[in-house]
Amino acid sequence: MKSIIVMLAEGFEEIEALTVVDVMRRAGVKCNMCSLKGKQVTGSHGIKVEADTDLNSSELVSYDGIVLPGGMPGAENLKNNLQVVELVKEYYSNGKIVAAICAAPIVLEKAGIIRGKKITSFPDFKEKLDNSIYNEDMVVEDENIITSRGPATALPFSYAILKKLGLNEEAENLYNSMLFNIVTE
Repeated sequence: MKSIIVMLAEGFEEIEALTVVDVMRRAGVKCNMCSLKGKQVTGSHGIKVEADTDLNSSELVSYDGIVLPGGMPGAENLKNNLQVVELVKEYYSNGKIVAAICAAPIVLEKAGIIRGKKITSFPDFKEKLDNSIYNEDMVVEDENIITSRGPATALPFSYAILKKLGLNEEAENLYNSMLFNIVTE
């Protein structure tokens, strides 16, 4: 079974995080939410979520990919957590999926993994992503890094993660059954 861990810091963007969790679980992917501390995490719009695990888990590196939602101050809180930055480095160096949306590519920059890589982000964070090849597509992939723009791109971002996991059929089925196909026509 494929698996993804979604990192949740106080102030995360709810649409970006929970869309990924929902799409992964619909596709049969084990998808756990990981908080920086404690079980309950509050998003940037006041929605409280109960995480499945936290940074004390011994299984943090056992997933096929790590997802970093944006939102403020969530993305900043992820960037300022040394353990999260080290996890990102480890996932990247092991060729596992590293996915970040909206403001969260600032964590990838702090981890030092975007030099010469094609990435995107929420427009306000473009200047903070030094040494990358910035792109304004909805979803940008470069090797094992997947980045996306913001809340409105959470579904295509999620489908890209599924495809990177090798779940093309599941991504296509969800694309149609969730009626995303009518949005893009």
